Amino acid sequence: MALLEKLSQGWSDFIKSGDVRSNKLPFIADPTYVIIASTLYLVIIKVGTRLMANQKPFDLRRFIIGYNFFSVIFSLWMMWEFFACSFLNPDFNLRYNGFDETDTSPTAMRLVNAHWWYFASKVIEFLDTFFFVLRKKNNQISFLHVYHHWSMLLLQWSMVKYIPGSASYFGPLCNCFIHAVMYTYYMLAAIGPHMQKYLWWKRYLTRMQITQFVLIWAYCTSLILLDLKGIFYFFSWLKWAYMITLLALFLNFYFKAYNSKPKATVAANGHAKSNGHVETNGNANGSVLSKKDE
Repeated sequence: MALLEKLSQGWSDFIKSGDVRSNKLPFIADPTYVIIASTLYLVIIKVGTRLMANQKPFDLRRFIIGYNFFSVIFSLWMMWEFFACSFLNPDFNLRYNGFDETDTSPTAMRLVNAHWWYFASKVIEFLDTFFFVLRKKNNQISFLHVYHHWSMLLLQWSMVKYIPGSASYFGPLCNCFIHAVMYTYYMLAAIGPHMQKYLWWKRYLTRMQITQFVLIWAYCTSLILLDLKGIFYFFSWLKWAYMITLLALFLNFYFKAYNSKPKATVAANGHAKSNGHVETNGNANGSVLSKKDE
C-alpha cells in the first residue's frame, strides 16, 4: 500500500512539474495523452498495414494536395511567430534568452503558444505515415520515417512542458522553414507528372534537412558551453545527442539514395513520382523507392 501511495504521489508531482505557463495548455501537464498518441501511432502502422494487405490502395491525391497546402501555411505561420518573437525582438538574446516561467508578458506568451502549436503539428504530421498505410506504400514506412515522427512528438512535448519558448526557439524555427519548403514540394509533386519540370530543386531538400540538423546541433553545443544548470543543461545535452542520431540516419539515407543504381526516387508524402531522380527529405519519408516501386 505504501508503494502504491508513493507511486501515486510521484505521478501527481510529475504532472505538477514543469513550466507553470505551458502546464495550463492542452495535453501538456499530464503525459497520458502524448503517451496514448505515440503508442496509437505505432499500433496503427502495425495493424493498418496488415488490414490493407488484401485491400486496394486508396486514391488520396486531392486530399493530400489539400493537406500539403495546409501544412505549408501552418509552417509559415509558426515560423513567423518564432521569428517575430526572437529575431525581431530587440530585447531577445538569440544565444540564450533568460528563462522566467513567471513572465506572462504578451511577447513571452506568444512564444510559448507558438511552441505549443509546433508540438501539436507533430501530431498532425502522423498523417504523413497514415497516407503511406492507406496507399499501401509500406516500403516508405522506414525506420527513419517512423523514428523521426514518433520521437519528435515526445521531444517537443517534454520541451514545451519544461523549457518552452525562449529557451528552445531555434530548433522549431529552423524546422518550420524546412517544412514550408518540403510541403510546397510535395504539394506540387502531387498535382501530377507535368509539374516535374518545375521541381528541379528537389535534390536540395535533404541537404537542407542535414544543414538544419548541423545548425541545431551547433546551437545546442553553444548552450552546453554556457554551463547551464538543472533542466536546461539536461535538455541541451538531450537535443545535442538527438541531433546526432538524426544526422546519422539522414546521411545514411542520403548516400544510399544518391549512390544507388539505377537512381532512386523517394515517395513524396504518398504522392506519385516520375523520372529517375531522388526526391529528398527523410523527415516526411525517410525511405527510397526503386523505379519498379513508383
